Amino acid sequence: MTIQELDADVFDPERWGLPLLAVTSLADRLQQVWTRFRACFKTKTRDPSAYAWVYLRGLLTMDTNRTFANIARRVIDPGDDGQNLQQFMSDSPWSAQAVVQQVQTELALTPALGTGGVLILDESADEKAGAKSAGAARQYNGRLGKIEMSQVGTFLAFAHGSVWTWVDGELFLPEHWFTPEMAQERQRVGVPATRQFATKIELGWRMIQRVSEGGLPFEIVLCDDLYGRSGWLRQKIHAAGLLYLVDVPADTQVYLTKPTVGVPAVQRGRRGRTPTRPRVLNAACGCGIPSVGCWMTRSPRAGSGLCAMESWPRNG
Repeated sequence: MTIQELDADVFDPERWGLPLLAVTSLADRLQQVWTRFRACFKTKTRDPSAYAWVYLRGLLTMDTNRTFANIARRVIDPGDDGQNLQQFMSDSPWSAQAVVQQVQTELALTPALGTGGVLILDESADEKAGAKSAGAARQYNGRLGKIEMSQVGTFLAFAHGSVWTWVDGELFLPEHWFTPEMAQERQRVGVPATRQFATKIELGWRMIQRVSEGGLPFEIVLCDDLYGRSGWLRQKIHAAGLLYLVDVPADTQVYLTKPTVGVPAVQRGRRGRTPTRPRVLNAACGCGIPSVGCWMTRSPRAGSGLCAMESWPRNG
């Protein structure tokens, strides 16, 4: 099937690897999901949960121009301007974290998912026409493979065999969003006054902590080299007693014997800035990953539910 054919058949089940029989009950199952979660959208005085159903249907039945107005016109009434739907998504005080917590709870209470699950830390970007959305800026968009005006979210997903879903998420706000000049804009889009700048790596660690504390069972944390190259993140995960399997750049330096690390002592009579950052103090030399050894292919344990990796390093 060509790319053009795939674009033309966005609602063809076979495009997504599903037989026709698998989709016959999807509408009923989708409504059952909404029914289970609708309490998360109720407030003390109102029940706007019907708009959650409208928005969900719009996202899943429209492949382009999914604005609030267009969704409302398609799902509710051709004359609906989408204002109520926009108010529900933008201003209604329901808690997104409560929805995420219920997802985690349902996963944790499913016996078949008790072992073999993995967490996957990654980001996802949406292209934006302008800089008026929260966090919008010219930044790298992985979907486009280039820097564009985009909104970027950092997400934590859970995977176990054929079961996969995201279980936490944070909107990344670039550092310039926290300048005094952006104070009015932060207030306009609803950024909490207490929020401070955090890197994608720091947001990722916060989510890993929340999921771990929430009781969701998983075997290992996976991420690409944007996160894997961070020694700070790897140390945090290790200190928490968690296993991780991460990508690192091919030119990453490693040590075959543990080096002595510390802040160098100030030498008498030496001019210049006082050292403050730790570094290797002994004669241990780092070497590139490709020189450590050869590579061999491994397969995951049968029934473990762990993601398959194509190759693993082996000391040569």
